Amino acid sequence: MSGQRRSWRAAARPVLWTVLLAGLLAYLVIAAVIWRRAAEALAHPPERPADAAMVLGNRAFLDGKPNPCLTGRVDAAIALADAGLAKQLVLSGGVDKEDGRIEAEVMQRHARAQGYAGPLLLEPASTSTRLNLAMSRPLLKAAGIHGVIVVSEPYHLWRVERLARASGFDRDFDVQYAAASTRCWRRWGMVFKGALREPLAVVNNAFNGYLH
Repeated sequence: MSGQRRSWRAAARPVLWTVLLAGLLAYLVIAAVIWRRAAEALAHPPERPADAAMVLGNRAFLDGKPNPCLTGRVDAAIALADAGLAKQLVLSGGVDKEDGRIEAEVMQRHARAQGYAGPLLLEPASTSTRLNLAMSRPLLKAAGIHGVIVVSEPYHLWRVERLARASGFDRDFDVQYAAASTRCWRRWGMVFKGALREPLAVVNNAFNGYLH
């Protein structure tokens, strides 16, 4: 019996290695596509004026201070408004499980502290990228918004675009995408974290049927 187990393990080992290598290759391909799209988004910012810049939420605080990944997205949206490319801001993000704060409210306070005095819409309930889009949708429609610039980290945008397409969000609105070239994006640790996490998020969304 022990000989049979050893024989089975020996036969299974090449299959296991093949599966692992195929998974790693798929992961690397997804990562390469994500980062190519990130570079394109940074090189080609939005050019058409829109009714709103919609900021997708992120962890609210980091080491006791406002998370630069989140505040940087808000700063990018304010820059769009200052440039005449967005008439108002839409801030989407619910309760942060790590610190209990509502991301949309944290973004609102930051925007006002930065001197933004324009109109704001808050979506304070979503807890994922998919829900950012789904729960902001009726809010945008009720406000008569037709053109939207979605603002997020560069490495996040490829998945956002696919979620918008799969859900029909980009059929309801004229959607553009803005990469927030923030301090968070330029910090190696944050970039490394994004590079590791984002392909896994893509696989998870696809597995659950949110992407196609």
